[in-house]
Amino acid sequence: MLNFALNIIGNDWIMIALAALVLLLGTKRLPDATKKLARVMAQYDKTKNMVHDEIQKAKGEFNLNISGPVMSERQKLETLAKSLGVNTEGKTDDDLRNLVNSKIGGSAKLDQDTTKQ
Repeated sequence: MLNFALNIIGNDWIMIALAALVLLLGTKRLPDATKKLARVMAQYDKTKNMVHDEIQKAKGEFNLNISGPVMSERQKLETLAKSLGVNTEGKTDDDLRNLVNSKIGGSAKLDQDTTKQ
């Protein structure tokens, strides 16, 4: 049997797509189509930047940089506390929970079932 698969890679696809656009749209409508495509791309970038800015505003002052997975509840608490600027030395898990909650603005006591895994 004959194999009609196209083994075209890279820039060849771009040239085929441009030739197909010229054939489909014609030379008169191609500039209008590219202008519309440019407007769509500009609106996409504007919306993407707006969403990114809103996420940064919502994130606020909390800088939670976690470099990898944490293995225990204590490590989770210490990671949160350090990112919020709380000293973790000599404090129990409950003390750290209360300090983290007070910094974040949550309730003073967390449900034990939701914090342990």
